[in-house]
Amino acid sequence: MEAELEQQLSKIRVQATSKALHQQQHAAMLLAVEETIKEQSAPAEPASYFAALLTLLEQQAGTGPNGLSGTVIYLLSIVLPGVSHLMLRAKFSTMMAVLSQSLDLGSADVALLRSVISCLETVLAAQDAGSWGLPISQGTFRSLLALSTDSKPKIRKRAQEAVSALLSHPPPPAVVHPAAQITARFVVDTLSAAKSDAQSALHILQLLKTTDIIWPSDEFGSLCEALMQLPKLNMPFVTTLSFQAIESVFSSATESLDEDQFRDLLIDIVDLKPNANDPLASEAWLKIIQKGYTAYARISPDACFQSLPDLIDLIIPDIELGKPSTREAATQCIWATIRECIPDDMLGSAGIGQIIKTLASGLSYRYRESWALVFLLIAALFQRLSKFAHPSMDGILTEVANMRMESEFELKNEADAVLGAAVRAIGPQAFLEVLPLNLSGEPRKDQVGRAWLLPLMKSHIRNAPLKLFVDTMLPLADSLSAQGKQFVSKGRDIEAKVFSALSQQVWALLGGFFNVPADILQSFTPSFAQRLATELLESPDLRPTICCALQTLLVAVHTLANDDSGLGPLTKQQAIAAQTHLAQFAPDYLAQLFNVFAQSPGANRGYMVNTITAFLAVIMSEDINATFARVCTMLDEALKTHKPPAAAEMTERYLEAHAPPNAHTMMDLAIIMTPYLDTEHSLMLVRAAHMLAKQNDDQILQKKGYKAFSRLAEQPAGSAAHQLIGSTMGAQLIPMLIESAESVAISSRRERLSLIALLSRNLADDQLHFIPAMLSEVILGTKEANERARSVAFDALLTMGKRMSQGGAINMAAVTGDVSIDDSDMPQQLANTEEFFKMIAAGLAAQTPHMISATIAAISRALFEFHSLLSVDFVVELLSTVLMFVVNNNREIAKSSLGFVKIIAVILPKEVLEPHLGEIVTSILKWSHEFKNKMRLKCRHILDRLIRRLGLDAVEKVMPEEHMKLLANMRKRQQRSKRGKEATAVGGQQQRAESGATAQVEAAASTSAKKTFGNAYEDVLYGSESELEDSDDEEPNTATKGAAKGRGAKTDRKSGNAQGSSAKVSGAWIKEDAEGPLDFLDRSAFTHFSTTNPSTKERRAPVAPKMKGGKFVFEDPEEEAHKAAAAAAMAAAAAQAGGEAGGEDYYLQSLTSKDAFYHTPGQKVKFPKRKAGDDDDDVEMASDGEDIQAAQPKPVSAKRGKDNSGNAVGREFRAKKAQGDVKRGNIDPFAYIPLNPKSMKKGAISVKGNSKKEKRARNKK
Repeated sequence: MEAELEQQLSKIRVQATSKALHQQQHAAMLLAVEETIKEQSAPAEPASYFAALLTLLEQQAGTGPNGLSGTVIYLLSIVLPGVSHLMLRAKFSTMMAVLSQSLDLGSADVALLRSVISCLETVLAAQDAGSWGLPISQGTFRSLLALSTDSKPKIRKRAQEAVSALLSHPPPPAVVHPAAQITARFVVDTLSAAKSDAQSALHILQLLKTTDIIWPSDEFGSLCEALMQLPKLNMPFVTTLSFQAIESVFSSATESLDEDQFRDLLIDIVDLKPNANDPLASEAWLKIIQKGYTAYARISPDACFQSLPDLIDLIIPDIELGKPSTREAATQCIWATIRECIPDDMLGSAGIGQIIKTLASGLSYRYRESWALVFLLIAALFQRLSKFAHPSMDGILTEVANMRMESEFELKNEADAVLGAAVRAIGPQAFLEVLPLNLSGEPRKDQVGRAWLLPLMKSHIRNAPLKLFVDTMLPLADSLSAQGKQFVSKGRDIEAKVFSALSQQVWALLGGFFNVPADILQSFTPSFAQRLATELLESPDLRPTICCALQTLLVAVHTLANDDSGLGPLTKQQAIAAQTHLAQFAPDYLAQLFNVFAQSPGANRGYMVNTITAFLAVIMSEDINATFARVCTMLDEALKTHKPPAAAEMTERYLEAHAPPNAHTMMDLAIIMTPYLDTEHSLMLVRAAHMLAKQNDDQILQKKGYKAFSRLAEQPAGSAAHQLIGSTMGAQLIPMLIESAESVAISSRRERLSLIALLSRNLADDQLHFIPAMLSEVILGTKEANERARSVAFDALLTMGKRMSQGGAINMAAVTGDVSIDDSDMPQQLANTEEFFKMIAAGLAAQTPHMISATIAAISRALFEFHSLLSVDFVVELLSTVLMFVVNNNREIAKSSLGFVKIIAVILPKEVLEPHLGEIVTSILKWSHEFKNKMRLKCRHILDRLIRRLGLDAVEKVMPEEHMKLLANMRKRQQRSKRGKEATAVGGQQQRAESGATAQVEAAASTSAKKTFGNAYEDVLYGSESELEDSDDEEPNTATKGAAKGRGAKTDRKSGNAQGSSAKVSGAWIKEDAEGPLDFLDRSAFTHFSTTNPSTKERRAPVAPKMKGGKFVFEDPEEEAHKAAAAAAMAAAAAQAGGEAGGEDYYLQSLTSKDAFYHTPGQKVKFPKRKAGDDDDDVEMASDGEDIQAAQPKPVSAKRGKDNSGNAVGREFRAKKAQGDVKRGNIDPFAYIPLNPKSMKKGAISVKGNSKKEKRARNKK
């Protein structure tokens, strides 16, 4: 609080030189008060300011509002929030006596009253519950209520904010604020005089709208009755505000209210239902009904449910007749009442039938424009009724399915949502009773096949009995598969594929049935388990489906077995019993999965790994260890005969079709089982991994060795694997990593770096030599081409830094590895953060630019993480060192150095950064004209950061004169970007306001939201480069900008027209069926009606730009901008020349002629692309009085292959990579022969010619 106060006071101090008189008075008064505090040797805290200002205020009593009291009260309003509540309670009477003199509404100005209100709010908020019973407290609060209806808007708004804030935070332990009674009486008295003073009524309604409190129960009825009288005034705005105020009051309704009084109030509100075509009043009324009936359900659930069918019957026409926003509000209201107002014991009552009948009427043609909203309500009712929806909602379900099956029906997704809700509610068995699939047996004419339900059911089956799949769905899948095989034998491949796909879709339902079935013990029998294992081996197409289903079952059961909340579909005892039942099948399944795993290519093993892991979580530990021992035995046997794969066997195509070598497979299986091993078997894995990591023959086995060590090291503390790694780390792991540093394969680096990071976390004091020994490898890892390897290297770097910050001593003899040196002769190096940075900085003396660049990148990342642990002098020394590399001619080094400067610009304090600003700016400006690797953009980004931190004036002082244009350009770009963001924000607010009702309904139906989080270091390093990247040129292209502006204006006009036309009455179009004429007497005829004109879709189809000849043209933006700039320059030159025409246009020729070229912003030379129609000898359009025929195409000459200009015929058809092409509107480049009977005769067609002379010449040959 003191920091916030100091920030506010600092803003006032600088106003001493302001031109505004009242600001000068505020600053002078503050400086005088602070001088007094210093003279009294009092601390500069809120209490000292409060005491000094209160003394001044008492001295100014009686001077009137024109004295210094206004300035004192203004400063007091800023200081009071930081004063303790005890002090405010002690000085309460004194303050009220002084402040009450400033509440004279006739003489006080607006600023003074706002300050007084702020003071009163702060002082009243500090009072306890007992103080609110004092007359002085109640009188002060009544003054705030009076100010909340003041005629001056600023005073009224501030008073309403103060009243709302006070009432929303009652003093503990009270739930209802003591002043709520006073407020309710004040509101009732004000509203009772609404006929004579409507303006005060509007003000008090605004207060109620913004106040969210719990009203006292004895005043609730009178308050609502007063609000109910306002709609009778026939003032639309007052009616809308009164509805909104009632909604706010209903939000605070509690169970303690009188049931009869509340019921009568709701009846009166229902009678006030406005016309559906009045969107403001209707939306406000619907919100009242929603809040009121939700509160009524809490007060009297049964009585509320009895009136619910009539209420829904009253509201449902608004979905048909209302404006779009009214339809959304009506849908939201019904949806909320269905969810909140149907008690659990009434789900199967007769009143539900009337609600179902009302919603069924929404499927009639009258509601065609609102079917999407009706579907939403039907889905909500299915969700609320759950299993009680069957059979009462079978009719609606059948109707929706029939609508969904119509080919021209437009709302298939919405209908699928209803059907999915039905599957979840009544279960697949009841669902299939209402809508059978009709896929088995001989089809009858009256049966409709519903194979389209299979993929829909797949994603909505939950907690269904597994018996249904075993007894019904599995035989259906076998029957469909058998029919497919029959079609294969008959050579009917298309039908065979159809039935095979249907069989796989039935199998795909297994995942839903395995989602926590209630009958696992009864239905997951040995025969069914054997059937699944057989399909795993014999049916490759079904392996992913079965594996994913088994994983779903095992994970769900294991989770519930370890859940103590008891909120799942199974109790903890039931889940443990189910897990034990499944565990007895696990060894056989693992054996089958291991066999399939060994035979599958590496790309197809992901789902198998997940399934194996799920089985390992439920299997007995003895079975796991026995299985692992067998895997290790097979690994030893495979390694004896293993040969490293040849280069041809490492190609992607080969690996996609062939399984890896057996040694690779066994090692993969051993790594998968790592988290579940005991100490003995973990030691077996350590030995195997140690042997593989040291060998150099097979890079993949080396990588898997390091991966096995990483999996062991990442196990939680206390596990057998973690303890084993800790015991072997000093004797085996660390020496092995140090010795094998030179023989690491490229593919093993990521796993090795991961192991280094894991080991660095738990290094003992006598093992700290591991950090300097491995540091150079970690630094080089930060420049790896693989992104994940780089990320792991940075993690290892930070882990090392954290361990070094914990202290210890480094044995430098162990680092060098020289055993001849006595440890006592070698000094012990203390471990700390600065020593860690010195170790990293040693890489700056490397001979290769790659190592130097990696070192600077490592320093940048470590500095961002640990800068708070370093002294300022040390960081400044690092800055001076790295700045020498900024001016290095090597771009790789300079690029990393610029990244370091970015970090420095963010983390260094301003007072430390400013003395080195000139050195920084001078260094980075070397690359301000370099375009490669975006060096210029990085320089501008750093300058932008420095300007934000230190201000533009500070940067201008150190900026060389020749680079001042860069600052001017950056200032223009920032202003342009700011204007663009403001325009975008305004447009986004308008769009959200227009679609607010739809968003509200969607948000109510939504159940989850996703959030993303970024990396802080990457945000600093790359955060705002994209803002500058889009406009990298210093001078924007005015021609292109103007064109874009014109396009934007055109788009706005179009959107405006579209919005304007939305108010028109929508029509309907009939979609004819190709099978025959539409039968209007058919029940399904309404699905062929559309509310949108289908022809407009054709008119709105995107058309790619075409040339005159018909080719697609994709313009080069850079070249088009270049041409536009040339045209603009020529237009300006012509205007300057006084409009002279006919002169030689040498500049335009230099830009557009055959030999034209131009310079890109990077000073590269580019040549314009030649296009058809852009030749130098193209004829210009004829002007007035000139021969129009000069603009016509030149006729082809009689001489074969030449036109009048001597050019070869067909030259216009020449293509870059083909012999020719067809052009619309021109002659064809090749001869095309009509397919008529005469030309099809033998010898009648000749591409060489059919004259008699040519035939005789060919016959002689």
